[in-house]
Amino acid sequence: MSNRTTDLLNIRPELSNVTVFETMSSDERFQNTTIRPVIKLQHDLLIEVFKNYVAKHKNVFYELSLQKQIDYIENAIHKDMKFRNSVKGMIIGQFTVEEYAVYIQNSSDLNKRIMNIVKERFISHIQVFEPIMAAVI
Repeated sequence: MSNRTTDLLNIRPELSNVTVFETMSSDERFQNTTIRPVIKLQHDLLIEVFKNYVAKHKNVFYELSLQKQIDYIENAIHKDMKFRNSVKGMIIGQFTVEEYAVYIQNSSDLNKRIMNIVKERFISHIQVFEPIMAAVI
C-alpha cells in the first residue's frame, strides 16, 4: 500500500533558491517549504486553467494592453471567487495531512500568500497566454 504523504513529497520539485531561517515566521517557512514547491509542481495545470478562464470570458484578455492584462490577472485572482477557490483547491489538494493541519491554523494569511504567488507566476509567464496565430499555408 502506498503512503500518500511520501508520494506527495517525492513528486514535488526541489527549489534550490528557497532558504529557511530560524528567524522566519511559521507562515513564511510554510510558504517556502510547502506552498512554493506545490505551486511549481502545479505550474502547467495552473497555466491551462487560466487559459480556460480567458476562453470562458470570450478571450477579451488577448485584446488588452500589457498593463490591462496584468490588471485582468489581478482581478481574476483577487475578485473572482469561483476562480480563486478553484486555484486554492489545486494547491491545497497537494498538501499532506500534516501540512493541511498547519495550513488551517492560519488559512487566511496563507491563502493570501498562495494567491499572490500564483498571480506573480501568471504575470511572469504572461507571454504563454498569447493567442496562437494560425499558420499561413
